[in-house]
Amino acid sequence: MIRKTLKKTTKSEKLKAFIKKSKIPSEYLSTNRKMISKGVLIGIFIAFIPMPMQMALVLAVVPFTKFNVPIALAMCWLSNPFTMPPMYYMEYLTGSFFLGTEVEPVELTLDWFSNNIHNIFIPLYFGTAFYSIFGSITAYWAVNHFWKKSVKKDRKKHRNHRQ
Repeated sequence: MIRKTLKKTTKSEKLKAFIKKSKIPSEYLSTNRKMISKGVLIGIFIAFIPMPMQMALVLAVVPFTKFNVPIALAMCWLSNPFTMPPMYYMEYLTGSFFLGTEVEPVELTLDWFSNNIHNIFIPLYFGTAFYSIFGSITAYWAVNHFWKKSVKKDRKKHRNHRQ
């Protein structure tokens, strides 16, 4: 269903005119399986990284590889002000578990973070690496799997309709 919606959106004349006027390379807006799945991979990988300006990092990756940029930017929004505290706390706990370090009691204040950043930095980013790598690879696989499954279903439906 999402695949069909994306295909319909790319046929919009208003969108085509905007793209042409803005001189946006069309490969960064492609709606094929490879470009969408790469966009999901890059967006989710960056979404798990605790840093400001995640969307700028997505745009910094653009010259090095081709992917669907709007999808990658949308995936970055998975980490928003509501989801960041639980995501980063989960990453900190996971990193502490893997490293075998003691978990510091966390307070959600800037003062606490500035005083304890040296204690939580390594476990936080170790957990970040774990979730960024495995989360993005899992999402990449899921997009590919469900896209292929959708195409097979549509082909089967089309074959049955023709007979």
